[in-house]
Amino acid sequence: MLQTLSFDAAADAAERWADALLSVGALSVDVSDPHAGTPAETALYDESGEYSSPAWAVTRLTALFEAATDTEAALMTAAGFLGEALPAHWRAAVEEQDWVRAAQAQFVPMRVTDRLWIVPSWCEPPHRDAINIALDPGLAFGTGSHPTTLLCLRWLAANLQPGAALLDYGCGSGILAIAAAKLGASLVTGVDIDPEAIAVSSANAISNGVSVQFCAPDRLPRESFDVVVANILANPLELLAPLLAARVRANGGIVLSGILDSQAERVAAAYARWFNIAPWASTDGWTALAGARHG
Repeated sequence: MLQTLSFDAAADAAERWADALLSVGALSVDVSDPHAGTPAETALYDESGEYSSPAWAVTRLTALFEAATDTEAALMTAAGFLGEALPAHWRAAVEEQDWVRAAQAQFVPMRVTDRLWIVPSWCEPPHRDAINIALDPGLAFGTGSHPTTLLCLRWLAANLQPGAALLDYGCGSGILAIAAAKLGASLVTGVDIDPEAIAVSSANAISNGVSVQFCAPDRLPRESFDVVVANILANPLELLAPLLAARVRANGGIVLSGILDSQAERVAAAYARWFNIAPWASTDGWTALAGARHG
């Protein structure tokens, strides 16, 4: 048996809620019109692979969980990630037989840039001549759909130089490290405090045919990198400023994401001692900072 957790939220927050719920263990998240009584006919992405906000002002999110999951705790954690109050919600038991198909139906190939796509393993790449990253949604480590991850991916596609050495700090699913390797980085290392994230990242790198080393922070060799990418959250990024700065070579670059627009100035100030850093791009209320280390 499985269970669903449902609640209503503002339409412009649907993507953030969906990604947060997946990150705390949801098997899938359905977004629908609460007044229609039927699931949305389209999922979170339009035909181009871009996120498409629902046409209605309020959405109903229905997250599918394993029966043993503490959905109350999961929702509280997701709300904490987003800085939102716990919404009114309800649960229901469901039969297990169709959940795989229901979960897969929500996800289609997602366009990052014209030459970079994220493609679920059960889908054919829309453009075989593009750089296609095979990554299955539903894992609790990030699948590329969140604006903070998309900002990092787009920075890499636009700025990463072939042959660069890159560190992905807080690698999650390994998506940024894998993208860097596919974009031509010669040495790529991913770090995460969660052993399961390291295992998932390693498996994802193998399935994508790239060579990336993943390890815990205390196993990271004492070396510096041309680029350090960290898609975490504002508070940890502030605390990690000296550590991350020490990993960037002179004139090397840093990219920071997981930062709300309102937090960008504060995080930039924490890194100004070492970097010429400023907002690089913003989307859906999130900002990515980027800068070069002082020579």
